[in-house]
Amino acid sequence: MAVPVLLNTQARDEKFASLTYHIEGELVPVLQVEMQSMGVYFEHHVLFWKDPAVNIGIRPMKGAFKRAIAGMPIFMTEATGPGRIAFSRDGVGHIFALHLNPNQSVDVREHQFLAASSNVQYSFRRVQGAANMLFSGTGFFIDTFAADHQEGILWLHGYGNVFELELQAGEQIDVEPGGWIYKEMTINMETKMQKLSTGLFGSGGQLVWNRFTGPGRIGLQSMYQPFMPEPGV
Repeated sequence: MAVPVLLNTQARDEKFASLTYHIEGELVPVLQVEMQSMGVYFEHHVLFWKDPAVNIGIRPMKGAFKRAIAGMPIFMTEATGPGRIAFSRDGVGHIFALHLNPNQSVDVREHQFLAASSNVQYSFRRVQGAANMLFSGTGFFIDTFAADHQEGILWLHGYGNVFELELQAGEQIDVEPGGWIYKEMTINMETKMQKLSTGLFGSGGQLVWNRFTGPGRIGLQSMYQPFMPEPGV
């Protein structure tokens, strides 16, 4: 298996999907997007600044009630240009872009999403079963972003440093449940648990991790936590 590679998390005058964007800053980076015909959507608390001419509205979201019960954001905010807008997250880490080609989709761990071009489709599902134990029995969500018939951009935030690993068919890696950011749809994820014993009748708890099986790419973050609540949630 290859070694995870540190991602390039700086961008200047990058153009894709009818948008120009810049990613700058070391400790708490900032994403700046220049909009013309294409807009962007995002969670409201990541907005840093915008041109006065940029219009902000609500983007409808399916399944909002289910996420409200789980304490997740119940709406997405959408910006339209022309004009500039900037985003930043209240956390040390890196921002990076995923360029999605037509008919390409990725799964993203909750609380990693920053923004996306308006033509990228968004859905989510709840992870149940043994994985719920990591979140006090409440489970967690995986967001799915898809570019249907046009190329689109997805911007994510990783805590600490961000790495990418490409798994070949059948290759596997075990990752601390808070250590992954995104995975391609071709990668299978399952939860594994191993009990630890301190003696004949004693128990030392258990280890829990996510096992990923290739082929496909997976993003990793070095500053991992099982659950990272957002401001105001």
